[in-house]
Amino acid sequence: MPSHQPKRTARSADRPTLLLTGGSGVLGQALIEELADDFDLICLRRNRPLQDPRVRELRGDLLAPRLGLSEVAWGRLADEVDIVLHSAAETNWRTAPEEIVRTNTTGTRAVLGLAARAEAPFYLVSTAFVASAPAAEDGRRFPGAAAYLASKTAAEQMVREAGLPGAIVRPSVVMGDSVTGRIAGQQGLTKTLGSMVLGQVPVLPGAPEARIDMVPQDFVTRAVGDLIRGGVREGEFWLTAGQEAPPVREISDICAEFAVRHGLPEPQRPRLIPVEAVHRLLLPLLEGTAMPAPVRQRLRHYAELLLVFQRELPFASSLGDPACGTRLTRADIRAALVRNLESWAEGRAGLLRRHGARPVTATTPRELAS
Repeated sequence: MPSHQPKRTARSADRPTLLLTGGSGVLGQALIEELADDFDLICLRRNRPLQDPRVRELRGDLLAPRLGLSEVAWGRLADEVDIVLHSAAETNWRTAPEEIVRTNTTGTRAVLGLAARAEAPFYLVSTAFVASAPAAEDGRRFPGAAAYLASKTAAEQMVREAGLPGAIVRPSVVMGDSVTGRIAGQQGLTKTLGSMVLGQVPVLPGAPEARIDMVPQDFVTRAVGDLIRGGVREGEFWLTAGQEAPPVREISDICAEFAVRHGLPEPQRPRLIPVEAVHRLLLPLLEGTAMPAPVRQRLRHYAELLLVFQRELPFASSLGDPACGTRLTRADIRAALVRNLESWAEGRAGLLRRHGARPVTATTPRELAS
C-alpha cells in the first residue's frame, strides 16, 4: 500500500482536519472524546444534531450522491479534509437485512470516494466478528445478524480494493468506559448482563469454556487514536481481548457476585446448553410454546447475540502493539464489567429496589481485584 502523508492546509498546519462519520453513535461519541484535542473534527450527520462545540457538524446522507452535499460543498469538503474515519454503520439487527447491507456498503463506497478525492488516508471501523461467519442455519434464523456480518465483510473488501492509505480496525463487543462504566447507549451486552443480575436468563447457548470477547470503549478509541496520530497507513488491527476474553461461566459468576453485593437474591446461574442444541431444542421451543411473548423475545435475543459473539477459540489481538493502544488484561475486563454493571444499576434504581437491592455504591479497587 503506498505511503501517504496528510495534506497540510493553512487551517490545518498544526491540527489536521478529520472527517468522522457516525459521530452520534455509541462508539462515535467516544471517538470524539479521544480525538477532539488533536484534530479539527468535522462530523457528517443525517438527522440527530450532535450539539458538541468541539466538532463542526455537516448535515448529509451517506446513501445520497456526493454524501447529500451540493457539488460545491462536496468539493470544498474534499479540499479541507486530511483524514477520514468511517465509523457510521447500521448496527440494528432488527432492520431489514437488505437495508443493513445497503447502508453499510453504499455508505462505505461513498466515503471512500470522498477520501480518494481528498487524497486522505481512510480508516474503517469494522468488527472482529467478520471472523465468525454464521452457519447457513444461523443465517436463516437470524437474518439481521447475518446481513450485518456480510455487510462488514463486503465493506472491508471495498477498502482493500480502493488501495488508499489507512487501516481497518476490528473491535469486538464494545463495553462501557473502563473507569466510569458509562456508554452512550445501552448495548445488547449490557442488557444481557443486567438480566443475568436479576436472574432472568434461565439458559444460554454455549459451553462453559466458550469465551465472549469484549473491550471497554476507551481501550478501543485509544487504539484508533494512536493509529491515526502515529501515521499508520496500512494494516488490519484486531481491537480485542484475545487470550484474555473471559469464559461465559466467569461472566455469570461476576453478575451473581454483583447481585449479592447489592442486596439482591443470588440469581440462579444460566444453564449453558450446547450451541448445536439451540436450533434443535431451544428455538423450536420458543416458536411452539405459550410462554409470554416478552420472555420468548428475550430468549431469542440472547440466542442471537451469543451465537454470533461466542467463540471457543480467542481472536488475535493487536492491542499493545506499536501505535495501537494498550494491552487488555483479564483484571481490566473484570473491573470494567463491574463498572458497567454499576452504571447499568444507577439508571435502574427503582427496578432494583423492587427486587430488594440496597442503594448501589461504587466498588473499590480491592473489590474489583477480588
